[in-house]
This record gives sequence, C-alpha cells and structure tokens, in this order.
Amino acid sequence: MANLHIINHPLIQNKLTRLRDVNTNNHNFRLLLEELTAFMVYEITRDYPLKEVEIETPLETMKGKVLDTSVVLVPILRAGTGMLRGVLDLVPMARVGHIGLYRDPETLQPVEYYAKFPQTLAEAQVILVDPMLATGGSAIVGIDILKREGAQKIQFLCLVAAPEGVEALSSAHPDVSIYTAALDRELNDHGYILPGLGDAGDRIFGT
Repeated sequence: MANLHIINHPLIQNKLTRLRDVNTNNHNFRLLLEELTAFMVYEITRDYPLKEVEIETPLETMKGKVLDTSVVLVPILRAGTGMLRGVLDLVPMARVGHIGLYRDPETLQPVEYYAKFPQTLAEAQVILVDPMLATGGSAIVGIDILKREGAQKIQFLCLVAAPEGVEALSSAHPDVSIYTAALDRELNDHGYILPGLGDAGDRIFGT
C-alpha cells in the first residue's frame, strides 16, 4: 500500500483519541474534528509547488514564495462537511465542490445524487475528504466522479481507515494518495470500523 500515509504526529494522535471517546459530546466532537483536519492538512500540503513573487516589506523589496497551485476541497456529504472548516482555516483561498452519495438498500453500493465543482477542478490540487474509510465504496465512487469531471491531482483525506477500505481504494485508484491518522483493526459485520469512532455523521450533527 505504497499510497497510504499514516500521520503519526503527537498532537494529531492526542486529538484523535479524544475524538474516539464515547464521552465526547457533539459540540466538542465538531471542534476536535476541525482541529484534527487542520493539523492533517498542514502535513499533506507539504509538497505543494511554490513560486517566487516580489513584494515590499516595510523596509525593502524582497522575493518571497507563495503557493503555485489552486486547491479544490471536496467533501463527501454529509459527514465530510464537518472537515470543511479545518481545511479552509489553513487554505482560505481553496474553492469547494460537493459530492452527494447514498447507499442503495438492496445492492449496498453508493449511488450518486449530487455533484458540483468549481471550474478550476482540472488544474487544481483536489482534496477529497470523508472522516472514515470503511469499505472504500464511497471514496472509490467519489474519485470516479472527480476523474470523470477532469480532476488530475487527487488526494484522499480521512481520520480513520480500515484495512479493507485501504486495499479496495488502492486497487481501484493506485494513483491517489490516502492520508489518515490511524489504520484500525477491521470492519465488523455491519461495515463499521473497529475500534473506530462510531458514525461520524451522527456524532457531528447529533442525529
């Protein structure tokens, strides 16, 4: 799984443990999710390209460096929206697209019901976000949609991943890097990650 990157920074692991805790209420879960996402974005943007620009400081002219790529953030609805602010706090110039998927009750496969993206998608560095990578079905379909719409450079960011989901996503899209704070043990019979953190959407929105 050469495209899997586990971010083991101590502050990330500390916040992830608090996020997992069943005693963390909805309000604190949302705050921790945003903070954790921001820390992870700091890591995954490490290799983004830079260009030199000339600016005036209060004392003289100098050449500084700024990002040389546009960034498009794409959450998978609904839980992915809880990660939006964490990314936008660090990359406020990023544009935002959305992908809506639901699980067909008979086939259990994700079905697209909404997709809308900025016009810069094809040239941008795209970050697809969803708190969990369980079976990998939603992430795979999400990336299928992004590629269909012209995205060339895609990263997938989640908080917790299951080995089954990583394997499925890596097989379907070996060119997409997967970033997570933890690779958990396994999926249970209902497709939940163990030990996991429960249903991220329910914990974000209190449903």
